[in-house]
Amino acid sequence: MQAKEGYWVGELQGDSILESEYLLLKWILGQEHEPELRLIANYLRNIQQADGGWNLFPGGEADLSGTVKGYFALKLMGDDSEAPHMRRARELILALGGAEGCNSFTKFYFACLGQISYDACPAIPPEVVLLPKWFYFNLYHVSAWTRTMILPLGIVTTLRPVRMLAPEQGIAELYRDREAANRLGEPMRGLPRDWRSFFLRVDQFLKAYNQSPIGSLRALAMRRAEAWLLEHLDDSEGLGAIFPPMVYILIVFRAMGYADDHPRVVKAQQGLRDFFIREGDSIRIQPCVSPMWDTGIALHALAEAGLSSEDPVARQTTKWLLEKECRVASDWVTNCPSAEPGGWFFEFENPHYPDVDDTAMVAMALKRVGGKIAEPAVERGLKWLLAMQNRDGGWAAFDKTVDRPILEKIPFADHNAMQDPSCPDITGRVFECLGHCGLTTGEDAVRRGIAFLKKTQDPCGAWWGRWGVNYVYGTWQVLTGLSSVGERKDQDYIRRATAWLRSVQKADGSFGESAKSYEDPTLKGIGPSTASQTAWGAMGLMAAVGADDPAVHRAVQWLVDHQGEDGNWEEAWYTGTGFPKVFYLKYHLYRLYFPITALARYRRMMGTS
Repeated sequence: MQAKEGYWVGELQGDSILESEYLLLKWILGQEHEPELRLIANYLRNIQQADGGWNLFPGGEADLSGTVKGYFALKLMGDDSEAPHMRRARELILALGGAEGCNSFTKFYFACLGQISYDACPAIPPEVVLLPKWFYFNLYHVSAWTRTMILPLGIVTTLRPVRMLAPEQGIAELYRDREAANRLGEPMRGLPRDWRSFFLRVDQFLKAYNQSPIGSLRALAMRRAEAWLLEHLDDSEGLGAIFPPMVYILIVFRAMGYADDHPRVVKAQQGLRDFFIREGDSIRIQPCVSPMWDTGIALHALAEAGLSSEDPVARQTTKWLLEKECRVASDWVTNCPSAEPGGWFFEFENPHYPDVDDTAMVAMALKRVGGKIAEPAVERGLKWLLAMQNRDGGWAAFDKTVDRPILEKIPFADHNAMQDPSCPDITGRVFECLGHCGLTTGEDAVRRGIAFLKKTQDPCGAWWGRWGVNYVYGTWQVLTGLSSVGERKDQDYIRRATAWLRSVQKADGSFGESAKSYEDPTLKGIGPSTASQTAWGAMGLMAAVGADDPAVHRAVQWLVDHQGEDGNWEEAWYTGTGFPKVFYLKYHLYRLYFPITALARYRRMMGTS
C-alpha cells in the first residue's frame, strides 16, 4: 500500500455534512450545474438513515444540523419535498425542534442562501484581526482550526452576500418558529445573568457596530484580514488544509469580487475536488487527507515489527518524511516565540500548522528506523515538542496555550472546539516519543506532564480521548507514554487505569467503544468490537502489566482470529475524533497499522519469533 514516493495515505471518512455543505456551497456560488454534483447527491441519499436523518457516525442518532443540511441540499438538487425520503427527513427535523435549532456554522449557509437573516448568525467583525495578543479574545487565543474559520466568516458577515432562491427551493417548511429562526438567541432583557448572556449582549453591540462601523478602521481590518487569509493560503493545500475553511474562503473570494478564473479561486476549487473519492455512481468527500499521520504510524508499526533502517522501505519513507519537515515559523510562533521551527504537519502541504501529535509520531518513528540522516530533524522535532509544553504540564495539538473556558460561551463556539487545550492523549503520545529519545521521569518536563496526567485522570481510572474514541484511546496513549519514560507501574493511579481497562475488556478478549461515550458517561469503554480499539487495549495493558498476562493474550488472540486471509482487518465503525460530540472520523488505515503494532510488540515482549 506504500506510494512510490515513500508515504502511506488511507481514506479519511467523515459524515454527511461534507457532501451537503459542498452542494450548498455550489448553490451559493451559482455553480449548481457541475455534473459531479449529481454523484455527490447520490452518496448523500445512500447514507440517509431509515428514520430520515443523517448521523455523525455509524450507529449514532440523527443530528439536527446535518439532517437539515442534507434535506436542503437534496431539495436544491431536485428531490421532491413530498418524496418518502424527504418527508421522513422533514418530519424528523420538526420533531427535533425545527431548523431554528441548527448550530451557528450551519446558519451561515442558510443566510448565504437567503433562508434566514444574517442577524441569526453570530457577529464576527473583521476587526478581530487587529486585536492585540494581550486582549483576552484574539486570533491566537483560539484553536488553529477556529482561527481559519472565524476570519473568513467575519468577512462574510460583514459583506453579507446572498444568493436568492425561488420560494419553492427554500426550506421554510423546516421551521417551527420563523421569528426565532431570524435571531441568534432569546431577546435580552436586563443585565446578563451568565457568560452566555453576556456574550449575546456583546453580539448585539457588534451587530449595531456593523451597521455604522468606523470607516477607516473597517477598511484597515478588511485589508489585514484579506492579507492574513492570502498569506495562509501560500504553500498550503488550502486554508488550514481542512474542509470548512476551504469552503468559506471560496465564499469570501466571491463576496470580495475575485473572478472565478482567478488563480487563487481556481486553486481553492481544486483543493476541495482533491478530497473527492468516486465509487460507482457516487462521490464522497474527505474532510482533509492524512498522509503524515498515516506514514508516521505505519513506519512506527513496521519498526515495531523489526524493520531495519537499511531496508529500502525505511529509506524511502525516511527520505519523504525529511522532505516534509516543517522549517518555517507561522501561527504557533506567536505563543512560542523562542522555539526553532521543526516538526511535521498532518497533510501533504500545510506549513502554517505543524502539530504536536504528528511531530511526536514521526520523530519517534524516525528515531527508531531513520538512521543517522534523520538525527538532526529528530533533534529539532524533540526540541520543538519540549518548547510547546503548556504551563499546566500537558500538550495541546497546534499551539502552546492556556485554557480559557469562558471562550466556550461565545455564540459561535458550538462546534465544541473553540480552544485547543492540553489533553491526556497527546501528552501520552509526547511521552512515548520522549522515552524513545532517551528522556525519563528525571526530566522536569516529564515530571510536570505526569502531574497533568494525574490531575486529568477520570475517577473511573481511565483518561478521556480528545482525538480518538475515547477512553480506550486516551488510556492506551497515557499508559504507553508513562511506560516509555520509565514511570513506576506499581503506583495507584496506574493500577486504577489498568483495572479499568480490564473491566471493559469483553469476554472474547476484544475492546470496543462507541463515540456515544462522549455524550453518555455510562458508556465509557462500551461499544462494538473493533480491531483498532482492541489493539489499543492490548497495548495499554502491555504497557502496564507486560505481555505475559491473560488479558493481553486474549486481546492478541482476538486480533489473530479476526485477521482476514489477505492480512486485512475489517472495521465498520468510527474510532477517530475530530470535534467531540460534533464530528467523528474513520481512518481507513487504523484497522491495519495499530493491530500490526500490537501484535509485533507482543511478539517482541514475549521473546518469540
